[in-house]
Amino acid sequence: MKFNVEVTVEFKKGILDPQSQAIAGAIVSLGYESVKEISMSKRFNLVIVGDSQGEVEKTVEELCKKLLANTVIENYQYAVENSEGK
Repeated sequence: MKFNVEVTVEFKKGILDPQSQAIAGAIVSLGYESVKEISMSKRFNLVIVGDSQGEVEKTVEELCKKLLANTVIENYQYAVENSEGK
């Protein structure tokens, strides 16, 4: 079975995010003072073949911990959807 997987990785609370701070400053300098907070995240879209959703989730967990996220400073979450049911 094929599964579509969407992984989102973002900084943990309290971790300095200079890119988001720079964008926040630029937004304010453009006159959008109503924007008070911004945070960025990374999104990965994968297609994984597996016998079950559980097997695919295990693979995604391993990928997140080994490659996609730096778990010291980042959190991750993911959604797995069977793409053959569509």
